[in-house]
Amino acid sequence: MRVNVKNSITTKLFLITLSFFILFIVFILLFESIFFQKIYENKRKDNLNKAAYTFKNYYNSGINKMNSNDIASYMREFEEKNDCTVAILNSYGNLKYLTSKDSEEGNSIDINRIKEIMYKWVSDPGSFIDMKRTGKSKTYVFESKVYNMKNIVCVVPNTSTNEYIFAISSFTPITEASAVMKEIFIYIFIGGVVLVLIMAFIYSNMITKPLVKINKAASKMANLDFNEKCSVDREDEIGSIGRSLNFLSNNLDNALNSLKNANEKLKKDIEKEKELEKMRKEFVAGVSHELKTPVGLIEGYAEGLKDNIVTSDEDREYYLNVIIDEALNMGNLISDMLDLSQLESGNFKLNKVSIDIGELVWKCYQKYCTIFNERGIELDINIVNANVVADKYRIEQVLNNYINNALKYVRNKISINMVEKENEVMVKVINDGDKISEDEIDKIWDKFYKVDKSRNRKSGGTGLGLSIVKNIVELHGGKYGAVNTEDGVEFYFTLNKI
Repeated sequence: MRVNVKNSITTKLFLITLSFFILFIVFILLFESIFFQKIYENKRKDNLNKAAYTFKNYYNSGINKMNSNDIASYMREFEEKNDCTVAILNSYGNLKYLTSKDSEEGNSIDINRIKEIMYKWVSDPGSFIDMKRTGKSKTYVFESKVYNMKNIVCVVPNTSTNEYIFAISSFTPITEASAVMKEIFIYIFIGGVVLVLIMAFIYSNMITKPLVKINKAASKMANLDFNEKCSVDREDEIGSIGRSLNFLSNNLDNALNSLKNANEKLKKDIEKEKELEKMRKEFVAGVSHELKTPVGLIEGYAEGLKDNIVTSDEDREYYLNVIIDEALNMGNLISDMLDLSQLESGNFKLNKVSIDIGELVWKCYQKYCTIFNERGIELDINIVNANVVADKYRIEQVLNNYINNALKYVRNKISINMVEKENEVMVKVINDGDKISEDEIDKIWDKFYKVDKSRNRKSGGTGLGLSIVKNIVELHGGKYGAVNTEDGVEFYFTLNKI
């Protein structure tokens, strides 16, 4: 989100600083125009009054010891030090002492100005009488209409000598100082504007740029993009905000990832639940279908025995054999269903141990030797000794299902071959029976799926064997499958080597 320049913090800080600076300058100018001259004037009066009393004390202390030249010398020194002119009038209002500097240089204007001040003062006898009575000094501003000048005059009564000390200072420096101050303020204003511009640049680097970075990261966070981090390496409040934003970003990222993972898990759980529900329905339908036939046969033949339909012992034995066979089929079906239910539950735990897969294959082969010989089936076996970590009972169950499946379809020959690879061992069971159609070769691992729908029940099986194989091999992390060969069908599975 882009911020308008007019609304940026730098612009606002610049305008605020400039406004305060202008107000400050205006206030100073007003203060100088209204109060400065008055304050300065009072300060000059006070200083002149103190200086006059200092001169009076010195003059009284040395009047009996100093001659006229000494007094004149001190007066000049005093005047230079205090930027004023000193004159002494006697009790009759006559000029007794005046700085010899003005007399020697012939500065008639200054002398006449001083004499004008003296005359103005002497022309008012009441002032003499009042000052003599109170003994207090008087400081005032005298404006000469003749010379168009102003002076600060301080009159101090000297009761010890019955004289009057005049200290006179020019008022011009006050006016000049005020004018100079006004000119200076113009330069101060220009310098202040430059200073404000420099401060705006500093504001931009110190405040605006870090805040722009923070705003950029916050905008990304608002769009759920937490890859952007605040690179504000500072130890102040802005740095703290940046670190807090990064911390918040990490927490939100972790929370959202956790939420996504939980959501994905929930979806998978829902899908799994749907799949389980579908499997349960299919399972119930399949079991109902598979049990319907043997139950019906058992019921029919049992009723035949009950109703004495059969008369000979041979027929009775046949009826009993059918009932026993169907009961065995039902037992096998229930056993396979229990195994498959455990394997598909998701909570089944394998009892894995280290085994020699070659020995296990050889053991299964020996168990079926008698059946192979009775049926005249040729057997070709190739054993490889290799150690794997597996559940011995379940892997033996896989081999039994593969061999039983081969016995159902074999014509003359069954081959059991083992192939050792770098990280795994493959076990193949091959029969020379009819090939499986390519559209059905992936369906044979489904529950209750039978390739030959017309084969008799004695050789048909439960339809769960290959589905059990699939689940056992998957739990071991191996691979399984079936492929058509030139002479028949090959079923295989793999296990990882130790």
